[in-house]
Amino acid sequence: MVKSPSQQQSPPPPLENGDRLNRYEFERRYSAMPHLKKAELIEGIVYIAAALRFKSHSQPHGRLITWLGVYESATSGVALGDNPTVRLDLDNEPQPDVILLIEENCGGQAQLSEDDYIEGAPELVAEISASSATIDLRDKKRAYRRNGLKEYIVWQVFEQQLNWFYLQNGEYTPLPVDPDGLIRSRVFPGLWLAVEDLLAGNMAGVLTTLQTGLATPEQAAFVQQLSNQQ
Repeated sequence: MVKSPSQQQSPPPPLENGDRLNRYEFERRYSAMPHLKKAELIEGIVYIAAALRFKSHSQPHGRLITWLGVYESATSGVALGDNPTVRLDLDNEPQPDVILLIEENCGGQAQLSEDDYIEGAPELVAEISASSATIDLRDKKRAYRRNGLKEYIVWQVFEQQLNWFYLQNGEYTPLPVDPDGLIRSRVFPGLWLAVEDLLAGNMAGVLTTLQTGLATPEQAAFVQQLSNQQ
């Protein structure tokens, strides 16, 4: 059937929770809804975020941004992102709460597209999980693993629990909490997290621990390695 000009120019249908789409159709519909702040495509299914509460999402999100932002400021060659769109594959286009990546010209595994979206998996993603814990720890985790995301942090706010996974031999392994209460990144030397301080809202303790990590020889060697890649 030949469509009339008016039919050909009709706007796309709106995105709805539970729609089953590929990434191209998802982007077409999402682009036509500029009022929509956050929607994700996870394993071919659309998820539209509800309004975000302060203590269960916005505040912990800000604390992760603060922690990772200090690391970025001390580590030339890495970049921090807040809620960026990430084109993983044809069935997955998440919008993670926070990402930390190694810049492409420094050997990073993700690239920026011509239209300024991330393509491929960044090195680290962090998600604040309140109502979304099932998705974050199941479908989204599976999609990140399949696409080679190296480290994945899930902060389950209601449970007061933080999991930091590291991709090893094709599977996610929880990074251990050291006897001193710290988790240390395997991908970003010097990125240390005092877990109990973070969960308790003690950002002074979180940042003091991070500064100790940033002063290590391993962190200095990492910065030099990134510089040599340029």
